[in-house]
Amino acid sequence: MNSTTKQRTYEVRTYGCQMNVHDSERLAGLLEDAGYVEGEFDNSDVVVFNTCAVRENADNKLYGTLGILATKKKEHPGMQIAVGGCLAQKDRQTILDRAPWVDVVFGTHNIGSLPALLERARHNEEAQLEIVESLENFPSNLPTKRDSTYAAWVSISVGCNNTCTFCIVPSLRGKERDRRPGEILAEIASLVQEGVIEITLLGQNVNTYGVEFGDRGAFAKLLRACGQIEGLERVRFTSPHPAAFTDDVIEAMAETPNVMPSLHMPLQSGSDSILKAMKRSYRSEKYLGILDRVRAAMPDAAITTDIIVGFPGETEQDFLDTMTVVEKSRFAASYTFQYSKRPGTPAAEFDDQLPKHVVQERYERLLAQVNDIAWKENQKLIGTEVEVLIANNEGRKDAATNRLTGRARDNRLVHIGLPEGIEAPRPGDLVTVRVTEAAPYHLIADATEPGQVTVRRTRAGDAWDLAQAASCGVPASGSSTGGKSVSLGVPTIKRS
Repeated sequence: MNSTTKQRTYEVRTYGCQMNVHDSERLAGLLEDAGYVEGEFDNSDVVVFNTCAVRENADNKLYGTLGILATKKKEHPGMQIAVGGCLAQKDRQTILDRAPWVDVVFGTHNIGSLPALLERARHNEEAQLEIVESLENFPSNLPTKRDSTYAAWVSISVGCNNTCTFCIVPSLRGKERDRRPGEILAEIASLVQEGVIEITLLGQNVNTYGVEFGDRGAFAKLLRACGQIEGLERVRFTSPHPAAFTDDVIEAMAETPNVMPSLHMPLQSGSDSILKAMKRSYRSEKYLGILDRVRAAMPDAAITTDIIVGFPGETEQDFLDTMTVVEKSRFAASYTFQYSKRPGTPAAEFDDQLPKHVVQERYERLLAQVNDIAWKENQKLIGTEVEVLIANNEGRKDAATNRLTGRARDNRLVHIGLPEGIEAPRPGDLVTVRVTEAAPYHLIADATEPGQVTVRRTRAGDAWDLAQAASCGVPASGSSTGGKSVSLGVPTIKRS
């Protein structure tokens, strides 16, 4: 590319789960590796949609946005639109039929093809549709552009071997494929070398990791191995499946200091008959037993969940059974959803679909319950100390409230007010402070005197300084090394 050629810009818009967020980091990395540069929202040469197919409103939102972009594309010669992810894997040609101005449609198994497909579409002046039916190369080998210098996703598996009747993901992501432990640990070590101090292990059913290579204890072993990586301060994972959640994982969580006391454990329903209809291979008693054992091993663990309201055939008693399990579970947060009929899933063909007004009324009752429980659980933390990893852009009102925001070890969101005289921590630094207020889904920790707060400057904060300096061309300042060049170091494995 000569000096007079304008670099093409891109933006990636992400819908759906953490797997999609991580895939979008790879899409951005691929595009930048191909010579694109990140552009402004709604003003880029290439717009990539990484889609979700779990809920109906994801379809509606995508096609509505594509309609808006049709006009913009006419006004922007050379603009390209690409649609990938689970909805693309499902709808395929339908996307081009409904939005013929789309240039590229690609699926969940071939995200690495995006730059080539964009170039082919531009050269041939016709849309490119490429869907691969199974994963050929594990996507973690692809270039990645992360927004965070201090936290990273690490995919340990893709796909799912379950057959939940409400879920379309297995047909779109395929059967479970597991990475080898050494490859995962090498990636984590490399991330730590770059300054990352928190990683989240990702999988559709993260705790079934190892099933492909015949080691049912592999996930617990992987957690313990993460505990041996010097410089790695926080390890999380999502999402496990209750049916496969074993005591060796609980023990590994409790006995590995850098594995955080937080657990996202999808319930979906508290009714055994509905769980059976969903083909969820556990029942409410087993689910509650898991929570009891987790809390016995980690009394301060914060447990969150997913719940579906209005599944076909759900009676009022089924719904009350769910509310009973929720009351017993005392979730720190609950992500509640109204059942959404998804074409291609068995549940979409069930006869006993519920009227919208019934589902809405139950949803509102459940939402009131889970919010009340979360608030009461958070109120118990007032007066306790929390260690908060300062985040970038997690607090939407930080500028207005003059606070910083981050996550406690148990993954609760904490808004921190610092007294005068305290040097502001950077994203990636760790702050220890006392909780002063609580709301259903966040904590407030306002320190009024310097002695009420401790700031620990970290390698992750140094990495943030370096990234900021690189982005604006000025020397790094305020790092724990006094602004000198920073060697983030090579992580080592602890030896017992």
